[in-house]
Amino acid sequence: MPIKIPDTLPAFSTLVQEGVRVMTETAAVRQDIRPLQIGLLNLMPNKIKTELQMARLVGATPLQVELSLVRIGAHKAKNTSEEHLLSFYETWEEVKHRKFDGFIITGAPIETLPYEEVSYWEEMKQIFEWTQTNVHSAMNVCWGAMAAIYHFHGVPKYELREKAFGVYRHRNLAPSSIYLNGFSDDFQVPVSRWTEVRREDVEKRPELEILMESDEMGLCLVHEKKGRRLYMFNHVEYDSTSLADEYFRDVNAGIPIKMPHDYFPHNDDTLTPLNRWRGHAHLLFGNWINEIYQTTPYDLDKIGTESAA
Repeated sequence: MPIKIPDTLPAFSTLVQEGVRVMTETAAVRQDIRPLQIGLLNLMPNKIKTELQMARLVGATPLQVELSLVRIGAHKAKNTSEEHLLSFYETWEEVKHRKFDGFIITGAPIETLPYEEVSYWEEMKQIFEWTQTNVHSAMNVCWGAMAAIYHFHGVPKYELREKAFGVYRHRNLAPSSIYLNGFSDDFQVPVSRWTEVRREDVEKRPELEILMESDEMGLCLVHEKKGRRLYMFNHVEYDSTSLADEYFRDVNAGIPIKMPHDYFPHNDDTLTPLNRWRGHAHLLFGNWINEIYQTTPYDLDKIGTESAA
């Protein structure tokens, strides 16, 4: 089944061109099934680009998925028009009465700020707590993952001396994990961050399991079984050109930046990068959505209750 999103959302036509099946409200109503309810809390400045990246992965499943776009109410977006936000987004305050089968929290360009100095940190803490009662399974990405693992487990982040930037080899540490079904032992993942979460801090929490790791870049994916939470510290959702866009943005702004590691062919930034992570990105999100489908209550109201657990 395809993903259901508004047919006027900018991502709609791009997804159709890429072969991702999408459906309108009219077509969805004809199918006598309950679509999975997936929420996307989009904290990124370029919300339209992030919508497309996440919808592409969520939509690559045989299940019918209804994607809801959510934003922070206490923060004004600088790089997305108010018209777009009003047309396609609801604030968390407007959706907090709802239950979701899955909920994605993206990264945000505020990594080096202490969590308590983030202008919307109080709202983020409320959202994290809300996911325990209103969300069956949460996928936290980059800053969203670091903030969530700090909130729930007190795991700190550490600022890096230079930006972790490029495409790095990662190892599959848990081949039997439902989330890594079909993964090879060794694979590539894009990395773009100024901070890190360290293995020694995660190992102190027995409720956390490390699923993916890089010898060079450290932790990538951590699973918390009891809370059905995933913490993805890197960017499997990135497009082929996402790292190039970040690199040339800084170069053109005169900001010191190293060429992304193992990204441009022959380290020549005039050549088009090859996407070597797309397959595993689809696998990860497909496995996550399949696990949600297998374990979520049919009755949405039962999400977060003892009977659902």
